[in-house]
Amino acid sequence: MKHTWHCTPSLLLSFVHICLVQANYAPYFFDNGDRSTNGNMALLSLSEDTSIGTHVYTLNGTDPEGDPVTYGLTYEAGSRRYFSVDEHLGNVTLVEELDREKEDEIEVIVSISDGLSTVSEKVRILVTDANDESPEFINTPYIVQVPENTPSGSSIFKIEAVDRDTGSGGSITYFLQNIHANKFTIDRHSGVLRIKTGVTLDYEKSRTHFVVVVAKDGGGKLRGDNKVFSATTTITVNVEDVQDTPPMFIGTPYYGYVYEDTLAGSEVLTVVALDGDRGKPNSIHYCIVNGDEGSFEISNTTGAVSVIKSPNQLKKEVYELKVQASEVSQEGDISEYAFATVTIRVVDLNNHPPTFYGENGPQNRFELTMYEHPPEGEILRGLKITVNDSDQGANAKFNLRLVGPGGIFRVVPQTVLNEAQVTVIVENSAAIDYEKFKVLTFKLLAIEVNTPEKFSSTADVAIRLLDTNDNVPKFSSDYYIARIPENSPGGSNVVAVTATDPDSGLWGEVKYSIYGTGADLFLIHPSTGIIYTQPWATLDAEVNSKYNFYVKAEDTDGKYSLAEVFITVLDVNDHSPEFNENIQEKTMIIGSPVKIEAIDQDAEEPNNIVDYSIMQADPANVFDIDQSTGEIKLKSYIRSLDIIHNITRNKDCIWSLVVQAKDRGSPSFSTTAVLKIDITEETLHKGPMAAFLMQTKDNPMKALGVLAGVMGIMVMITVMISTAMFWRNKRSNKIMPVRRIIKKRQVHPPRTVRMEWLKLRRSSNAAEKFIVEEDARNENSNNNAQAGVPPPPAPHPPPLPVTAAAPTWRVPTVSGSLTPTFINKQLRKKGPGSAHSALVSELKLKFEKRNAALGDPHI
Repeated sequence: MKHTWHCTPSLLLSFVHICLVQANYAPYFFDNGDRSTNGNMALLSLSEDTSIGTHVYTLNGTDPEGDPVTYGLTYEAGSRRYFSVDEHLGNVTLVEELDREKEDEIEVIVSISDGLSTVSEKVRILVTDANDESPEFINTPYIVQVPENTPSGSSIFKIEAVDRDTGSGGSITYFLQNIHANKFTIDRHSGVLRIKTGVTLDYEKSRTHFVVVVAKDGGGKLRGDNKVFSATTTITVNVEDVQDTPPMFIGTPYYGYVYEDTLAGSEVLTVVALDGDRGKPNSIHYCIVNGDEGSFEISNTTGAVSVIKSPNQLKKEVYELKVQASEVSQEGDISEYAFATVTIRVVDLNNHPPTFYGENGPQNRFELTMYEHPPEGEILRGLKITVNDSDQGANAKFNLRLVGPGGIFRVVPQTVLNEAQVTVIVENSAAIDYEKFKVLTFKLLAIEVNTPEKFSSTADVAIRLLDTNDNVPKFSSDYYIARIPENSPGGSNVVAVTATDPDSGLWGEVKYSIYGTGADLFLIHPSTGIIYTQPWATLDAEVNSKYNFYVKAEDTDGKYSLAEVFITVLDVNDHSPEFNENIQEKTMIIGSPVKIEAIDQDAEEPNNIVDYSIMQADPANVFDIDQSTGEIKLKSYIRSLDIIHNITRNKDCIWSLVVQAKDRGSPSFSTTAVLKIDITEETLHKGPMAAFLMQTKDNPMKALGVLAGVMGIMVMITVMISTAMFWRNKRSNKIMPVRRIIKKRQVHPPRTVRMEWLKLRRSSNAAEKFIVEEDARNENSNNNAQAGVPPPPAPHPPPLPVTAAAPTWRVPTVSGSLTPTFINKQLRKKGPGSAHSALVSELKLKFEKRNAALGDPHI
């Protein structure tokens, strides 16, 4: 029974535990449908332009037992993590940017747990489209070859652009820029490019057309705004030449002369015909159709007309030949042709020089106005010049040439027989420059070839050029460097930039502007190019001494050039030297200098170089100062406090100096300050007590706090000892006499003690310092007293100080004392031979000297 009694409770607890475990039900999510913002996150859809950090859903579920639930989000391996969830609140936040074009479905495993059971569900989040893609042309560049005889309205090309968005944002329409100036149209839906109805292409007028096509999507929402994106491309339409233009004769009408001394078979004149289709010209075949009467023939290939009979066999004075020029294809077929009339006169005297004719008769000056840079090969059709020699035969044969700047024009024909139409053709378009020549002047010279007289004549040809905007404004320099003093007022001129545009009229007017991060403080006059500071600008070399920006020169058509401007702000001596805050009081150890420092905020030398000097000292033969470093040290002959005591009766060794810091600028600025120097000897730093006094000389409250704390501890110890003695006497019921054992101490000669002045943060009349000076007679500088010598008794507190007359720049002082309890406690703690015994002895001697000094009316 005893064994059964021990097993029963254990079985009962196990049974209860099993029941509790079996009674736990798993948590579950709420299924609130596709439009709900909380539940199990099923059927959730998000726009791809949803901002990162947006709260997109709240997971929501419950536990049948009412236990608190936590939520979780997990992803399959390798999947990007788009969401994070607050496991307690179920708030789902977007943490990765969505892009439907890359991933339009996101699979997430959501879970809910009550601590014992966890239920997980895989859900899919649909990423819906936003109009964030621009149309993009494919298979670019677009270059189309179109024969010039293609009928109007014909389809010549189809472009295609794609937009990865869906819906209206993915639909694309096409249209042309400058549709009114175009010879083409485009189907806004299919992108098919056609020649406009009623328009034909002409290779001889324009060989290339550039068609700018714009593809625009249908627009859609992007981050709450309706956005429409577009893209542009250029279709280059090259017009192919087609044989659709007949040949043309050059230099018509044709006149030839046969003289009486002309030999049979001599060349009379040459006709020239060219294929009107200049892209792929055919060769020309010449023939005489009629009018030759068996007296003349023509070269089929060169067009040279020759007489085949002697002049005396010619029966007519004037022959009119009808010459045909036919195009011969590469296959040898004759297609297009043209006719010209050649008039041949039979003469026998050379009594006329070549003569130039205009539209109204003989003329020796011809003028023409044209734009600069005409196309090369263009004929100057405005020059109506005919040259004629009335003689016949060889007497009427002469050469034509232009006299003047070479290589710009050429004249056709170069050899004339009797009469010809003079044609001037452009050879060098670049040389026909308005900026170089306003007027191009040539002489047209005609001189006979085969006559002994060499008759000749000239005509002046003046071509006045008209300007076009073919030049870009050009700066006189690629960069400008300027300097300006920092104290220049607002609106001060800095530098003038100059750009010139050799074009005339409005095209040559230059407008200036500046831009860049360094241009905020500056303005430029748009016409003069003068750069000046903003009216409100304040330049400061200490803040920023360098500025750099760009200046732009632009003409009326938007042609421009750039130059760079570098501005240096020159430093001006506008700051005075300023001393450090801790300059007012210094402690000088004999043999070591003290240093003062003043900072000048000017940016450049010599404005920020500071020189130091002592303006006032009493006496004046104690200190030296280094002009450059500001180090103050004692005169070389002062090696101990005894020497200082011999110089002055002021035994506390506190000096006040008026020091000056002066910069080297022009004009120069200076600052003065009163410096109080406390002189001591190096031995002060040897003992712990001396180190403590030195560390606390500038913080009297710290010293007083330590003294008060030590005194308080001693009072507490005394109270505790008295209490213990009282209870012991009370228990024994006896009154014990107080035993005092007074041991006679050995008296040593006193040492001079000087205690550091302790700064008391009070008014100037209550400035107090304690000075502690250790005896320098110990050669080892260890300040240890002889072994076994007990410390002297503590001195009595000194009387109140008597205010003595002092110079206005000296700091008044007040004596101080240390309590005997503190000193005795320290001496007992350290034991005989401690450095503190010597310090206490010196302190006593110092107090006695101070009391005597306060009683002396001369001190």
